[in-house]
Amino acid sequence: MKSGPVATPLAISIIIPTFNEAGHIGRLLRHLQHICHSDAAVEIVVADGGSTDRTTQEAAEAGARVVTSPRKGRAAQLNFGASQASGNLLYFLHADTFPPATLLTDLRAAVAAGYSSGCYRLTFDEPHWFLQANAWFTRFSPEPFRFGDQSLFVLPEIFRKAGGYREDMIVFEDQEITRRLRQHGKFRVLPEQIVTSARKYRDNGPIRLQSVYYLITLLYRLGVPQPKLAEVYRSLIRQDKV
Repeated sequence: MKSGPVATPLAISIIIPTFNEAGHIGRLLRHLQHICHSDAAVEIVVADGGSTDRTTQEAAEAGARVVTSPRKGRAAQLNFGASQASGNLLYFLHADTFPPATLLTDLRAAVAAGYSSGCYRLTFDEPHWFLQANAWFTRFSPEPFRFGDQSLFVLPEIFRKAGGYREDMIVFEDQEITRRLRQHGKFRVLPEQIVTSARKYRDNGPIRLQSVYYLITLLYRLGVPQPKLAEVYRSLIRQDKV
């Protein structure tokens, strides 16, 4: 009996924006190499914003394709990384966030099921009850429960139709884009969890930092301009990169 044609795996581009992530980006890339098992249909694109440390060298040594964004800023770097990607699915990931071992299976299954975009549930690498309580809400679908650390997968044509990330946004660009993506297709919150670093919470204190995030979210919802939001963020949060 003749077997049918072997289906070609969906090609996936993992896009990571970086700025001075030396000491962190290499660890993430080694994790990705391990869980992707040298899948030939996967490429890793690091979109750097002009790092002044060894971020780009570290990323290249770990096997990523490094591109330098003409503009610094997470939204601009993500858009530039997407423009350089060749995959049939874009997967945007922060440099301090680690996807589960089921990453490729999860993404390909979601697309096969008809979802055009989506993200993971979130958990932290810190067992603090307050952080885990906040992460619990990321299982729900509405936009207010979306955070950039949850990562984002999206079909390239849907990403283009939605207009990509808004480069005029300094904060909440990860959250804002999900509203527009939903207008062009089905959005899926995957049942597995992605693990993100709690280093900023450790530096600032979990309850203090989350309180600052609540304040900035309220100001954002009230229509406060992005430059003012960034000013408040920088004045209240230690070791930020906004």
